[in-house]
Amino acid sequence: MAVKVLAVGKKHESWVSEGIARYDRRLRKPWNMSWQFLPHSALAAERAREAESKSILEKLGRDEFVVVLDERGQMLSSPQLSQRLYRALGSGSVTVVIGGAYGVTDEVRARADLVWSLSPLVFPHQLVRLILVEQLYRAGEIAAGRPYHHV
Repeated sequence: MAVKVLAVGKKHESWVSEGIARYDRRLRKPWNMSWQFLPHSALAAERAREAESKSILEKLGRDEFVVVLDERGQMLSSPQLSQRLYRALGSGSVTVVIGGAYGVTDEVRARADLVWSLSPLVFPHQLVRLILVEQLYRAGEIAAGRPYHHV
């Protein structure tokens, strides 16, 4: 069981790498994480979204539980996220998709088992990566009944 993050863009900037490494060291099974980066498209706007979305769809397995991050997605509390991910991990792997600057196509959102909004705010992609890994760590701690998350 694993959580893969599929992100459009360059590798982590150093300050993001440090933060991700901190949570990665703390993550416990079944929340093992891996990262796969897809290059930004050199095309403009809608054509970039289409090209990047095509690359994303090519990387998704048939049996994966797919979570797409999108500001128009469903907002979840940390306990709700924990429950959804823990159930998904019980039946296989989870892939979290972070699209490019222009987002993803409707086809990618339709493939998703969950379209999740971190916030109604829009964040830089590097910061999203750090928020995501912290929320995955929190989800694991909640699922295990450990005291990291305070209600």
